[in-house]
Amino acid sequence: MNKQSGIHYLHERKDAGSQNGLPSEVVRIRDTVSAGLGDLLQGAFDAVDDSLFELANNARSNNEQNRYFEAMREIRIKRKGIEKHFQGAVVKLFNHPSRIGATPFSQPEGQQQSSADSLSLVQNEELEEQVALNAMVSKSRAHFQGPLLQLQTRFSSVYPDATDDAPVNPLAPELLCAAFVEAAQVLEIQIRERLIVLKQFDRYVVSNLGMLLDEANRILVQAGVIPNFRYHSKTSGSSTAASASTARSPESVGEQVAGDSASQYEDEVLFEQIRQLLGRHRAASGQMPRAADPTIQVIGTSELFQLMNQLQQPPRDLGHRNLSAGEPVVLDLHQVMEQLLSHTQPAEGKKPALNEMDEDLINLVSMLFEFILDDYNLSAPIQVLISRLQIPILKVVIKDKSFFSKATHPARRLLNALAKAGIGWSESDEKSRDKLYEQIHNIVLRILEEFEGDISLFEQLGEEFDQFLARENRKASLVEQRTRESERGRIKSRKAQETVDKLLQEKLSHQPIPDTVRDILTNGWSRVMFLAYLRNDVENRWNSVVRVVDDLIWCLHPQQDDNDRDQWVRVVPGLLKSLRAGLEEVSYNSSKLDDMMGELKHELTEAFRAHALAEARGQSREEPEATEPEPSETTQQATQDDAALAEHVTVIDGLTIGTWVEFGLVNGARFRCKLTAIIEEADSFVFVNRMGLKVVEKSRLDLARELQRGRLTVLEQGALIDRALDAVVGSLRGHTAQA
Repeated sequence: MNKQSGIHYLHERKDAGSQNGLPSEVVRIRDTVSAGLGDLLQGAFDAVDDSLFELANNARSNNEQNRYFEAMREIRIKRKGIEKHFQGAVVKLFNHPSRIGATPFSQPEGQQQSSADSLSLVQNEELEEQVALNAMVSKSRAHFQGPLLQLQTRFSSVYPDATDDAPVNPLAPELLCAAFVEAAQVLEIQIRERLIVLKQFDRYVVSNLGMLLDEANRILVQAGVIPNFRYHSKTSGSSTAASASTARSPESVGEQVAGDSASQYEDEVLFEQIRQLLGRHRAASGQMPRAADPTIQVIGTSELFQLMNQLQQPPRDLGHRNLSAGEPVVLDLHQVMEQLLSHTQPAEGKKPALNEMDEDLINLVSMLFEFILDDYNLSAPIQVLISRLQIPILKVVIKDKSFFSKATHPARRLLNALAKAGIGWSESDEKSRDKLYEQIHNIVLRILEEFEGDISLFEQLGEEFDQFLARENRKASLVEQRTRESERGRIKSRKAQETVDKLLQEKLSHQPIPDTVRDILTNGWSRVMFLAYLRNDVENRWNSVVRVVDDLIWCLHPQQDDNDRDQWVRVVPGLLKSLRAGLEEVSYNSSKLDDMMGELKHELTEAFRAHALAEARGQSREEPEATEPEPSETTQQATQDDAALAEHVTVIDGLTIGTWVEFGLVNGARFRCKLTAIIEEADSFVFVNRMGLKVVEKSRLDLARELQRGRLTVLEQGALIDRALDAVVGSLRGHTAQA
């Protein structure tokens, strides 16, 4: 390749002082990228710390909470070392670049299709980490395809040992991820916390590689390295991409690919992990691959779907009346499949059986509904309704396997929406008169009667349900907003009155106060204080009205020191003026206000003259020596109770607006409600029902006690299918470990 081709070989003009003989432009890129990745990694570790702290706050046991706190401590101690190691590894990638080939996390080409036996040799934790890393690299390569392609070509022209068959790119995502994994090996944490670290690394570092790639390309273009990028590959597969890149810029190609496949890679991670776990489970149980068994005839997917059409009917004993009557229906899907296959005609004496993919899907649906029917977060009527959809959902996944891997699948979105909308249902609700129940009931009925394989039915029902929810939520939101504002005002008023009463009681208990003055303060000035407390956010008068009380009590106390008596003379005129203005503002006893102020002046004057008498009283009255009261048994018991409540108070402090909970009453009845307001100044938590109406108000300690007694349950609001899939993964992992 000559210089006239547009490529200027930087290694022909290396700076004499550059390290490892690198061109100055590459050194500049290396230093910029190293610093940028260091900053991004700091953000990732900060996010890890926040995530672990939140998980610890929401932990359901002391052991689980301690586990997260220990992980936080481990990461905080070692994060600086990891950051330094990672940046050093990045520098090494530039100084001694690796050749681009298979990702460090993928298997060799000949081992891509792993058997169940080989999968059984992989540890659970290694499998999870490998799947997460492969997804991370694949997503980033799809998202930044254009910049990566340009940078790889330019770097390969800069480094003398690079060739078209063995290109180099120090910023390849797989190399950066491998460098981080190596640096993070020092962390002694469990797999769940390690996956959190990888997730935040992906979110904060890998997902933000674009700006560093663009900067690196810009520096090389300025240096004259392939300023007009055109990529031509020798392979036929790459020639298609090359022709596309000549018609469109690499950036536009990368954006299009990212839009089509980035989310797909992310969604497929969990499904692929489940399938691998199922494969290991089959291998551990000694099952022979279906294709290797000559005594069976594998039934095709389309044939299986036709067989299943005869299973989907509404329960005959219920008809159209009430699909949520009775208990949730639990079907043994394996038995149902065996009965279906028994009615098929065997070919050449072979036994009919399902292929492994269909069997995996049936197993997943079975485990999915086992979770759904055991999920306490679902209200009972909605749980029964969703249990009727086992056969339709099985038909969905047989027809369209992306149900598990695609979060936006119409059937999956509809199930999540039904579960979320029905979380506020209680067993005591009147179903026959509720529009929400009627809507969900009709959706389930239509699926049972109409679904024959067209997934668009779920999309249509989902759109109709979203429109219905939008109308209902608008109504409930208005009622909830009025309830919230009303409760805030009422609770703040109550808090204001309690604060005023407590403050006056405390200040008036220290010394005898004339009845006239006591009446003015408790019945008149207390109203001024009440209004000042409520308006303090705007007017900032609270401290000044409290100071009036302090000044009045001080002026009623006989002053013996000359400086104090001079101060008294200066304070009293302004004090009387403030008292009159405040009492007039609240219209306190306006007909007798002049007489009351006259009596107040008289009391103040008498107090000023009584310094001699006060001195005599002060000599005769001795203050009793303060003694430290011994803690009573009641006090000790209260202290122990508070310590026991600490764990539950932490859970209550983790509640956020919109959280659904379930309260249990003494008589055994239960009801569900949503947290709509936390009024900190009054230590008050306000809950409303589905219609936005207030149902209960409790303090933080009251809620903690309810939680301690088992009469309060915090409901999980995550997407139903997502939670079910997480549970399935945990169950499979446990079974595989035992095997």
